[in-house]
Amino acid sequence: MEGLGLGQPHVAGLSFGGALALALCRRHAAIPMTLILASAYAGWGGSLPAEVAEQRLQQALVLAELSPEEFVGALLPTMFSHTTPPAAVDAFGASMLGFHPAGLRAMARASAENVRDVLPSINVPTLLVYGDKDVRAPLTVAEDLHAAISGSTLVVLPDAGHLCNIEAPEAFNRAVRTFLRDTRS
Repeated sequence: MEGLGLGQPHVAGLSFGGALALALCRRHAAIPMTLILASAYAGWGGSLPAEVAEQRLQQALVLAELSPEEFVGALLPTMFSHTTPPAAVDAFGASMLGFHPAGLRAMARASAENVRDVLPSINVPTLLVYGDKDVRAPLTVAEDLHAAISGSTLVVLPDAGHLCNIEAPEAFNRAVRTFLRDTRS
């Protein structure tokens, strides 16, 4: 980030990207100006019961062995609420066909980590955005992160699932823009 001259950037992460953003905060607390976590976890190990985190890891390792079509067929239904336009679901499903098994295994192992210890030390404005129909990172996860990150703001998007940025793009963008505008004042 220094080499690119980014200074103090706004850092955002969705789902696994949220765990990566938290890991960045753990190692380099002075980097983010703000933090935006969407449908995020403190790693599966830091947000879900141990047995559920282990089940997710094992499921992902099995999914990595499937054909691209089987992989998409198994995972895609958990990403969106039932109200999502089929064209959006199909477009995302098409993008998932390019998954790489080794990459999925690495992401799954990293997702299973526990980065919960960093939550109390986050001292930058933090926005949490979740869909109220998210079955992958349910509202209990959102509320837990909200309680653990002092001064955080939680926005819940109605009728949106795990990919709330795709399902409710206007509401998602409005929440992010409002948050960024309000943190500048």
